Amino acid sequence: MIATSGLTRRFGAVTAVDDLTVDVAPGVVGLVGANGAGKSTLLKILLGLLPATSGRVSVLGLDVATAGATIRERVGYMPEHDCLPPDVSATEFVVQMARLSGLPKTAARERTADTLRHVGLYEERYRPMGGYSTGMRQRVKLAQALAHDPALVLLDEPTNGLDPAGRDDMLGLIRRIGTDFGISVLVTSHLLGELERVCDSVIVIDGGRLLRSSSTADVTAASSVVVVEVDARENEVAARLRQAGLDVHLVGRLLEVGLRGDATYDLVRDGADDLGVGLVRMERRRHRMAELFTRTADEGGGPGAA
Repeated sequence: MIATSGLTRRFGAVTAVDDLTVDVAPGVVGLVGANGAGKSTLLKILLGLLPATSGRVSVLGLDVATAGATIRERVGYMPEHDCLPPDVSATEFVVQMARLSGLPKTAARERTADTLRHVGLYEERYRPMGGYSTGMRQRVKLAQALAHDPALVLLDEPTNGLDPAGRDDMLGLIRRIGTDFGISVLVTSHLLGELERVCDSVIVIDGGRLLRSSSTADVTAASSVVVVEVDARENEVAARLRQAGLDVHLVGRLLEVGLRGDATYDLVRDGADDLGVGLVRMERRRHRMAELFTRTADEGGGPGAA
């Protein structure tokens, strides 16, 4: 869907995107980075709104340097900042944005009704947007990005300003865009746990440089730690397992046991049984996406940014 090679963008002495080479496959892809990492700048370059200082980039097989207008007809964009006119209804705004993307008037109205229904604003579609909540305004921005039936949508921090329930709803909508409608998504966020829930793969950048690009499954693969929960006497169980030669750390009431082959599970079971303690659960701990920056830095990929 997207390919960059040596992509660089400088603003005077500041380098926002630095020699970035990455391929973005179809699906729901997360672009992860702290604020100021270069995420928004990259999206604007992909849309042809900002020229690159050097390097090459293509979107949907089109060269951004020469086909920016064509790319914007085929790509939806949800900006991070608030950009909605308060005295206009959602229907009027989304229809206008669809027409600007090339749809005829009738098709634009039909697509507007469909997308506003999809994002949960159908009943509110004729109200002026100045009276909308933050969550409703975010949904309008998502609707206008989808109205012209794009092949790809770029979503810049779509959960900004939302409460937990609103974030859950927005993430569900993003996932449906990819699974139900077959539209590829590139979504930026500095909240790693959100992307872990909805993305097929993640791209991590820091200071405009690529730190990592991999599938979410690889990022959150099972670790070499077994989490053990017992119903009592955690300290005694930990001591017994250490006597058996296991590396054990007590985190709250949970024991984190270093995995040393399948025998580890037998040693944990036998240790709890010897003490007459009930074994509540025993499972491999999976990596969290929040550990991604730390692991990348440990591997020599660059400093953490989270």
